[in-house]
Amino acid sequence: MEARDPRPADMTYGDYLQLDRLLACQAPLSGTHDELLFIVIHQASELWLKLCLHELEAARQAIIADRLGVAFKMMARVARVQTQLIQSWDVLATITPADYTAMRGKLGSSSGFQSAQYRALEFMMGNKNPAMIAVHERDGAAHAMLTEAAARPSLYDETLRLLDRRGFAIPADRLERDFTQGYVASDAVEAAWRVVYAEADRYWDLYELAEKLVDLEYRVQLWRFGHLKTIERIIGFKRGTGGTAGVPYLARVIDQVFFPELLTVRVAL
Repeated sequence: MEARDPRPADMTYGDYLQLDRLLACQAPLSGTHDELLFIVIHQASELWLKLCLHELEAARQAIIADRLGVAFKMMARVARVQTQLIQSWDVLATITPADYTAMRGKLGSSSGFQSAQYRALEFMMGNKNPAMIAVHERDGAAHAMLTEAAARPSLYDETLRLLDRRGFAIPADRLERDFTQGYVASDAVEAAWRVVYAEADRYWDLYELAEKLVDLEYRVQLWRFGHLKTIERIIGFKRGTGGTAGVPYLARVIDQVFFPELLTVRVAL
């Protein structure tokens, strides 16, 4: 693919955004009226997820560099993007069961469960499950991306390393471990956060970092709940097109947490 001229004198709005390519990406298969809405919602969500990953990677690097003000800016932006993602369920929920049934046969086995970017976001947040990578075996690029993402420390892993550098007693087995596996809560980590929360004026930037993380988790959970209720409204308790149990599967996902000690510390305060 030829490199684009970054500043051609006659560049238009459509040229810059490559709208001819972007608007040609919607290709309904069923001939039903609502399929275009279904496609646009999911494509728009993938664009928002791309931005979330871009911002959270910058936030992770800022945490590593102890530049928390920069990280806060990126994390706050992601929170606003998450609001857009949450609200998209309201639009998708205008599809009725009859509307969806009319197009469902053309979706084959495709499912949002197969979104590599959503899985990468979960990995970035710390919800690691190597089994989820296998879903992407047929897509070499996605499989490689997720394999690399799973092996990297999450936002929370890097946050705990920052706490350690700041002098808090974080167990060594939480600082260096197999990052492809999910994080297991630690009483010692909760104790460190208890100090941060109890002495917020002294540790204000760490306190703010903790609350930024809680905000991200809160919004992911709202997104998950919106997903569950939208699917429940449209297909009831039918199985999902990707082979999952549908609503019961989504209900179990809501129980998954990213930053456990930031929730349990609230009981201890």
